[in-house]
Amino acid sequence: MSMVSLFAAAVLMISPTGATDPTPRATVEQGVLVGREADGVLSFKGVPYARPPVGELRWRAPRPAEPWSGERDAGQVGAICIQPPANGDNGVGPLPMSEDCLTLNVWAPVDREGPLPVMFWIHGGGLNNGSGTAALYDGTNLAKRGVVVVTSNYRLGRLGFFDHPALAAERADGEPAANYGLMDVILGLRWVQENADAFGGDAGNVTLFGESAGGALVTRLMISEPARGLFHRAVVQSGLGRDEGTPLDDPRRDGGPSMQARGEAFAERPGAQTAEQLRAVPAEDFLRPAPNFYGGDLLVRDGTYVSGDVEAAFAAGREASVPLIIGTNSAEFWWMKPSDLSPYGALDDAMTGDERAALLEAYGGQGGYDAHVLSDLVFNEPARHLARLHARNGHPTYLYRFDVVSAAMPEPHGGATHASERQYVFDNLTASPWPTGEMDQRQADAMAGYWTSFAAKGDPNGDGRQAWPEFGAEPDRLLEFTNDGPAAKPVPFGERLDLIEAYYARVR
Repeated sequence: MSMVSLFAAAVLMISPTGATDPTPRATVEQGVLVGREADGVLSFKGVPYARPPVGELRWRAPRPAEPWSGERDAGQVGAICIQPPANGDNGVGPLPMSEDCLTLNVWAPVDREGPLPVMFWIHGGGLNNGSGTAALYDGTNLAKRGVVVVTSNYRLGRLGFFDHPALAAERADGEPAANYGLMDVILGLRWVQENADAFGGDAGNVTLFGESAGGALVTRLMISEPARGLFHRAVVQSGLGRDEGTPLDDPRRDGGPSMQARGEAFAERPGAQTAEQLRAVPAEDFLRPAPNFYGGDLLVRDGTYVSGDVEAAFAAGREASVPLIIGTNSAEFWWMKPSDLSPYGALDDAMTGDERAALLEAYGGQGGYDAHVLSDLVFNEPARHLARLHARNGHPTYLYRFDVVSAAMPEPHGGATHASERQYVFDNLTASPWPTGEMDQRQADAMAGYWTSFAAKGDPNGDGRQAWPEFGAEPDRLLEFTNDGPAAKPVPFGERLDLIEAYYARVR
């Protein structure tokens, strides 16, 4: 038996009878954790990685968790961060809800050879909702494939992404601001660097993966100087790409107000004018009215953690030089129309008559345009664009399109709706919001296999799976996940994306 295998066996406490005790221990920087063992996988849940961000620590950079004495039970997930009601969202874990929510969860296989790749999940939810505690994100089935899985909570909404002139006035020179949720994620990654070996993980091989707003945070971590060296591969699932960050005290490029102006306008309702008064406002009051994700309330360009926009940083070659998987779903925002009154609906407002006419023709008329253009403007063209830039900069890049649709899926979608790939990536079809069958399990096996292979070696290929084209070697070719299995092919609907790319080039 190797030394690593001996360590794996030693992690489990042995009872006086010689039977394996299902309560494994792990020693991290803060103390001893008592986890659980089931089905060949160790789990440690509700592990604090930061001090509670309450009182004077509200709207402060997170501070590492304090040590504890004795053993700490890690058998249950922690509270979710303050957020609106889940309304059936399977990406939200169980109550309670609390401002004291900065915990993470770890899964690792009992039997392992050598230090294992670490996969660090960043949940989506528009930076308003979600948690790393949802059953959808249980890491058991990925861990069985030979990886350590970490999921975490980070501050959401105005508690995680917020600024105000009164807060600015009390900050010391150089103190980071506004991007508190992103700072939480970075502190979680630092915790992994310090403690991965306690679970058999390799701190030198960490893969970020995130979906929707979580994917948008992955792209920001790729351009964030404080995040350099904390991860070594990245996966962006439906993570935008051409979105604009809001500066702290300057207007946005589109003329929208700064973060401080937005914070000041919000604070008029509770009548809070000083930092002390703001920190006394009950946490739930910051949920109403809901902050807007794409409209500028939550995506921050703070100057320290995020100093520019993602697309511009990739174009200048300033992103992390790590292998990248990036992709989208085939019917992301099928329920939205460009005529809707929302920041998404405004994306085509600057089109010229000629541009609109060309796109209408490419989409086969107004019906096709209404059904697909927002998905292309928000997700599909930006993903292709970032893939092209990253490959051009000399980094391994893999583009995908997810088009697996369960027979029982009830929505009139015409494809795979936004966020529907998550249960396949985690191989957790039991958490699917609609019934699944054998076909779905085959595709979950394939997708989880590609993701864990990528985490292991920076290349998703191997184990007899359909070859996934590397985007630099085979430009504009991707892997499409379908009901019949993965297929390598040219990027679908390239002519539409070309027209959108030209539109973005003109307006920006």
